[in-house]
Amino acid sequence: MTHSADKTPVGIIGVGNMGTGMAANLLAQGWPVHVRDLAPAKEHELERFGAVAHASPAQLAINCEVIIVCVVDAAQTREVLFGADGAAPAMRAGQAVMLCPTIAPQDVEAFANKLAGRGLHTIDAPMSGGPVRARDGSMSLMVACPDAVFEQHLALLQALSNKLFCIGQRPGDGARTKLVNNLLAGINLVGAAEVLALAGRMGLDLGTTLDVIEQSSGQSWIGSDRLRRAIAGDFAPRAHTTLLAKDTRLALAAAQATGFEPALGRVACDTFARAIDAGLAGEDDASVFKLLK
Repeated sequence: MTHSADKTPVGIIGVGNMGTGMAANLLAQGWPVHVRDLAPAKEHELERFGAVAHASPAQLAINCEVIIVCVVDAAQTREVLFGADGAAPAMRAGQAVMLCPTIAPQDVEAFANKLAGRGLHTIDAPMSGGPVRARDGSMSLMVACPDAVFEQHLALLQALSNKLFCIGQRPGDGARTKLVNNLLAGINLVGAAEVLALAGRMGLDLGTTLDVIEQSSGQSWIGSDRLRRAIAGDFAPRAHTTLLAKDTRLALAAAQATGFEPALGRVACDTFARAIDAGLAGEDDASVFKLLK
């Protein structure tokens, strides 16, 4: 594949569902993509499409201008940036790290401060939309970084997302926005699962009921996406139950730090925790329907 001169090498650390979608999207647009993941099979899958795999985050960093961190949580982010063979010490001043996991705002701020101490920029850019939308470039990106950094990497950001939101310049505000969004996503999903479970008990056809909801005031994107699969018995993980359990828990902690107690958010968070306790952690987050029905 031929790469244009303005498409600088991009590294993606963590090529799970979302990271793979982002990598495939960039490769299809002609960006040079380097990858690192603990699962060799995920690396090999992308190598078939032109990605270059590396043995460590540090080796990846040497070959890239921008690094996208797409791991699960703050602990993994800390490890791939600052742990053994971490990316940050191998980077050059002026380069950027794009943080895409859903993590606590204070963790984003801490990472940004530590990276700044090395002369590195932080792009706080949590994402939303799922792997299909990551693959086709239609996912949402909630970006917080200095204006100059935003402009410098605008081509990459636009390649990744056609729903690009510039939240502000303060690192952590992207994370705050994502937590608010995901708390509502969790509330909507639990609500949709609950009413479909009720519909079943009332003897209603679930597919027809969901058809009505999708064209009426009860519609939500996540409800349609997850419950359409759930009523078909499809709980193969696209987004694991553990992720919304983590995200709603982080959102509640962020809310409590402001003195606010979101009652519906608490119910959603507790429901995901119950799903995990019921052995549904490894299934799709649509598994809350299985729990509630």
